[in-house]
Amino acid sequence: MTSVTLLLGALLLHGPSAGAVGPASPDTIITADQGAVRRDTASVAVAPALASNDTVRRRPKAVEVSDAYALRLTIHHYTAFTTIPLFALQSISGNQLYQAGGSTQGHETAAWLHSASAAGLGAAFTINTVTGLWNLWDSRDNPNGRVKRWLHSGLLLASDAGFTYAGIKLGSEARRSQSARDEHRRIAFISMGTALVGYGIMLVGDH
Repeated sequence: MTSVTLLLGALLLHGPSAGAVGPASPDTIITADQGAVRRDTASVAVAPALASNDTVRRRPKAVEVSDAYALRLTIHHYTAFTTIPLFALQSISGNQLYQAGGSTQGHETAAWLHSASAAGLGAAFTINTVTGLWNLWDSRDNPNGRVKRWLHSGLLLASDAGFTYAGIKLGSEARRSQSARDEHRRIAFISMGTALVGYGIMLVGDH
């Protein structure tokens, strides 16, 4: 009995041993070495917010073009506008010659206007092909409007090819053959329509 009493007294004097773990309070966490530290609930709640606020947004990449880019673009725009009245002259004068069966007799003015407007279109498309392709290459690293630029270029190059074929290959034959006149007229109108669609693409939104 005496030994049991002494044992209980020793336990009460020294408290729980180092290996015993009591119930932890809500504000503490238990570490591997059985020590207790207070939980900093405020820092736990704020940490995710700070992490999100400190996230650095990627800045847009700057795209450099040559100093002559703006000049070529201005020339390209104004030259493109001149093609509209030239299309009208080609259509009106060409239709008169078509109705006359390719004969220029009595339709000298229409024949002259048709030849002059064709030469004007040739010069305009040459200028725009050079300035357009040059600027297309200069802006190759710019992702903004890239799809529109390529569609515009493809359509205008197709129009170039159509006008070249209609003028050089079919122009002289149209004076002698009705089938050649039909083909000349058809290719010319298709080329005009293709060019106008190409112009319209670049008028929508940013370039």
